Formats: sequence, structure tokens, C-alpha cells
Amino acid sequence: MRNLVLAFMLALMGAGCTLGPDYVRPGLDMPAAWRVENGEANSLADTAWWGEFGDPVLDGLIETALKENKDLLIAAKRVEEFEARYGIVRADLFPQVGAGASYTREQVTREGENKPGPGVATLTETYSTSLNAAWEIDLWGRIRRSTEAARAQLLATEEARRGVILTLVSDVASAYVNLRGLDRQLEIARDTVKSREESFRIFQERYDGGIISLLELTQNKSQYEEALSRIPPIEKAIALQENGLSVLLGHNPGPILRGLAIDELTPPAIAAGMPSDLLERRPDVLQAEQNLVAANAQIGVAKAAYFPAISLTGLFGFASEDLTDLFLSSAQVWNYSAPLTMPIFTAGKLSGNVRAAEAVQQQALIGYMQAVQNAFREVNDALADQRQTGLQLEALGRQVDSLRQYDEIARLRYDEGYTDFLTVLDAERSLFNAELAHTQTRVAVHQARIGLYKAVGGGWTEAAAVAGAGGKAEKTE
Repeated sequence: MRNLVLAFMLALMGAGCTLGPDYVRPGLDMPAAWRVENGEANSLADTAWWGEFGDPVLDGLIETALKENKDLLIAAKRVEEFEARYGIVRADLFPQVGAGASYTREQVTREGENKPGPGVATLTETYSTSLNAAWEIDLWGRIRRSTEAARAQLLATEEARRGVILTLVSDVASAYVNLRGLDRQLEIARDTVKSREESFRIFQERYDGGIISLLELTQNKSQYEEALSRIPPIEKAIALQENGLSVLLGHNPGPILRGLAIDELTPPAIAAGMPSDLLERRPDVLQAEQNLVAANAQIGVAKAAYFPAISLTGLFGFASEDLTDLFLSSAQVWNYSAPLTMPIFTAGKLSGNVRAAEAVQQQALIGYMQAVQNAFREVNDALADQRQTGLQLEALGRQVDSLRQYDEIARLRYDEGYTDFLTVLDAERSLFNAELAHTQTRVAVHQARIGLYKAVGGGWTEAAAVAGAGGKAEKTE
């Protein structure tokens, strides 16, 4: 009889199936190429691109951020959490085995209607030990689908961690570039103040000597005061940028070490690649796909609830009133069973669970498609940004050169009496504003290049994790 039961159970296990749809990556409307092409573009980089700036200070700041940034540390711990959750769910695929032992000493009453007869012991001792096991036979794939979903959730969490790395490195590089740009703007403003202060001193002496009018003196002073008024906002922006960058590094707000000047930074090579590359490179796209995989698997879990659940349970042990007889064959106790449970009437609960799982899967599908479209948009935006901002920087560079010549000529003509001071004021004001705009645009060019690397994603996130050792550097298989 026992052999028949065992054969029946093995047959059930062999005939098991996995309910629910198997995951297949959905078809997507993929553009053949980017809207903006760049002939200087290199292949997508999987290395630490920020090193191409050539600034060791920036490299150190990024390494520090990868070690100490709190968002990244939290993301790494979330991966550990979901690794444990995956192990918990996967454990149901295997038998659960336990052991136990007990000692019992019992005294029964000698009084009352049911008191024991003469010679019957009222104090008894019992010793027992046992080994028990239970195993749910996954006939319909409920546990396998649950394990599939848990693994996908783990991978999604890992991609979320990579997304934090991607954003963190990009934000630190962008913040540092902006800080060096503000430093340069402050230098320009202070140099301008120094120059205009000297000019105002000379005009004051000439006014005191009756050479120029009060109108020319006040015009010159207004230029000096204008330059002075530009310094406090820049200093404020520097302090705020230092505070923000400090927090990205995982530190309290404070000063930031400087390296190369903004004019000395070498922008990384332009990243490129085909639109289809994004499906394998962007952490947010990969995370959205793993969420879709998990939601797809949950449909199978919900459908499996319609069918019988069969488990194997068993116990083997020994029990005796005498410890010396505990392990005799006559002291053996055992049992095994194969309980079966199945729903008969649930008032629509099971069908509701299936519909809910299918709706969640459709939400995840739409979210995946949205993530892909957003990735395409961000790369196209970044390509357009770096191209057009580069052209703007070139034009501003030519404008600054022209305005410097204009300023020199205007001053020469004023000194020789061929023009009034308003022309000089216009030349100085225009040059000052153009120099600030040129510096701001240079910063924008670097940030556009950083934004492009952030948009295309790629293996450099793992290179960053290894560089900083701030999180797991190996992707979960």
C-alpha cells in the first residue's frame, strides 16, 4: 500500500505544470536612429567616463560619494533585503525538516471518583524525540511562479541601486562643474570690480581737478557699483552649491576641495549608440522590465489557487517512559500523510485575484513602455542639448573676443576725445555680461555631456560601484 501511495505521489510530481503566461519581452516601436546625429560620437562607454575630465579632485569626490552617500547605502541594503526575501520564497520548493525532543514528568491525583487503583503509578515520566518533514508538491507551479516573481523583484531592486549610482555620479560631476563655473564667475566679477574701482579713483581725481563733469563721474561710479552688486549672489550660489555637494558626499555641509579651473576641464567624449541599446543599458528601463516579469509571474500564482494543493507530511521518532528504552524498535512512533485541499466556493475571491494580477501586469507593461519612451526622449534631449550648447559656446567665444576689441577701441577714442563716456560704459557692460555668459555656457556644455552619459546609462555604473566600493559591484544572477 505504501508503495502505491509513493508511486502516486511521484506521478503527480512528474505531471506538474506551471500555470500562467511565460514572460516574453513585449514588442516596442524602436526608432532606427536618434533625431540628432553627431559625427564625433564614440561608442557607448562602459568605463569611468568622469576620469576624462582630467581632474583628480573630481575623481576623489565621486569615489567618496560612492562610499558614503546615504541614498546609495540605503539602496544597497534594499538589495540585501530582497536577496533574503528571494531566499525565503525559494525555500518553499524544498522539504522543510525539523527535529524535536521532550521530557515530561506528570503527577495525577490520588483522590476523586477516577483515582487510580492500588498499585497503579500516579507519577509518570515520558521521554521522546522526533524528526518531522513537510513538503508541498508544486503541481501547478504556484511556488515556482512565486520564486520567479521574487527573483524579478530582486533584480529590479538591483537595477534601482544601479540607478542611484547613475544619478549620484552624474549629480556629483554636475555639481562640481557648476561650482568651478561659479568660482570663475566670481573671479571675473572681482577682476571687474578691481578694474572699475581703479577707473573710478582716476575719474574722481579728474573730477576734483575740474577736468570732467559730475555726470561722467556718476556714470563711472554706477558701473563700479553694478560690478560690486554681482558678487554677493555669486558667493551665495557658491555656498549653496558647496552645501549641496557635501550632502551628496554623505557629509555635513562644508567647504569643497577645488581642482582644475573650469577652463582646464576636458569634456568626456560624446557617447553614442543605437536606440535599442537602451533596453540593456538604462537601469530604470531594466527595473521596469523586471517589475513586468514579477507581475507576469503573479498571474500564475493567482491561477494556481483554483487547483488542489497537496502536501506530504511525516514524522518519525521514539517515545518511552524509560530513558534507557527510548531508542528500542518497540518505542518507535511514526506517521505520514498527504493532505489535499482545494477551493469549492469562494464567492468570486479567486477570480478577483486573477483579474487583479492581470491588471497589475498591464500596469507594469504600460510602465515599461513609458520608461522606454522616456529614455528615448532623454537621450534625444541630451544629444540636442550638447550639440546646440556647443554651438552657443562657440558664438559666445567670438562675441567675447569682439567685445574686448570694442572695449579697447572705445577707451582709446574716449581718451583722445572722439567719443563720450557712454560708449565706454556700454562696451564695459557688454563685455562683463558676455564673459559671465560665456562661463555659464561652458558649464552648460560640460553638464550637457554629463547628462548624455546619464541618459544612455551603461556598464559604467558597475565601474563606478567598483571604484567606490559603496555598494554591491556584482549584479545578481
